[in-house]
Amino acid sequence: MDILRFATAGSVDDGKSTLIGRLLFDSKAIFEDQLEAVERTSRDRGTEYTDLSLLTDGLRAEREQGITIDVAYRYFATPRRKFIIADTPGHIQYTRNMVTGASTADLAIVLIDARKGVLEQSRRHAFLTTLLRVPHLVLAVNKMDLVDYSQERFEEIREEFTAFAAKLNAPDLTFIPISALHGDNVVSRSENMPWYNGSSLLHHLENVHIASDRNLVDVRFPVQYVIRPQRATDPALHDYRGYAGQVAGGVLKPGDEVVHLPSGLSTRIASIDTFDGPVQEAFAPMSVTLRLEDDIDISRGDMICRPNNQPQVTQELEAMVCWMADATKLAPRAKLTIKHTTRTARVLVKDLHYRLDVNTLHRDEEAGSLGLNEIGRVSLRVTQPLFVDDYARNRLTGGFILVDEATNNTVGAGMITDAR
Repeated sequence: MDILRFATAGSVDDGKSTLIGRLLFDSKAIFEDQLEAVERTSRDRGTEYTDLSLLTDGLRAEREQGITIDVAYRYFATPRRKFIIADTPGHIQYTRNMVTGASTADLAIVLIDARKGVLEQSRRHAFLTTLLRVPHLVLAVNKMDLVDYSQERFEEIREEFTAFAAKLNAPDLTFIPISALHGDNVVSRSENMPWYNGSSLLHHLENVHIASDRNLVDVRFPVQYVIRPQRATDPALHDYRGYAGQVAGGVLKPGDEVVHLPSGLSTRIASIDTFDGPVQEAFAPMSVTLRLEDDIDISRGDMICRPNNQPQVTQELEAMVCWMADATKLAPRAKLTIKHTTRTARVLVKDLHYRLDVNTLHRDEEAGSLGLNEIGRVSLRVTQPLFVDDYARNRLTGGFILVDEATNNTVGAGMITDAR
């Protein structure tokens, strides 16, 4: 079975945690003791119903305030597919957490309160999911029970959001009316909305096609570790030299001609090993060990690719950066550490072109710095060459993080828009 990673987003109190709790509950993915703990906490808080949002809101501060603060990951499976859920915060001051949760997602669910309609935070999160190139977007119109399951209200919200989405790069957009509290259209179709002819949310998650979302054209294999067992008791391992890592793009097979960067030396793949034994092909996002026919000086941070299909080798980057630090700001001449695939280097911020208002999409070209949760376009100069693609082409080789050299804290996440 394949794995679908999806993130929830939306404004505060739109029901993200309740929706995930309903998915886990109705798909029988929680244990009895978990359910008993949630029921007990719900009674202690004087709630007349079982508050399923408590299944994901694990922090004490989250339960006290009734909001999501940190990204909560949950796992469940159906007979058709395995799922990894990232429940991301809706509050504006936790935008960085939402970016973190959605950066690896195949699909994003943006919830909208049927009573309130499309809010500023709804637009913000929809824009961020498209900026992060999440391939599939589901707009779940929640709390339909509070508007008497009105088809007219659902159509109003769909028209308003469709007009806004026209400004965004949203290749796959789906609208589903739901009630997370009562389970309408979450796992099974609702009898309360006979006018809705689409599938339930879980059915959509089980059947959405994600295989073609991954880049299977451009072969990219960042080397993470060199494996040299040199075990004298096992002659087969005495001369073993393998290069371990995660396939970031393309398809690799034994016998394929590949080139090593930065040396530019060519060789062929002798074999592909995994934990379960040799395989005849490897593709993203498999973690494998490559053995090559020739001995080449390869170390962590290097790249293996095709001779006629290579990433850009550059020290000059143009990127969109989301700043995640509250103690410092991103400003020109700042010196940081960049981590791109498996390579780490120092980087200098050459210029800040503009700060982007994610609510209006206005570009403030007079901005002198980026503060917490702000997004802008910057020019970077790296101390050693990186092997990069545009983020729109490959999210793994087109993304990076920025680290504060003094504190070793992650302070920014970037998406390469143009590598020169």
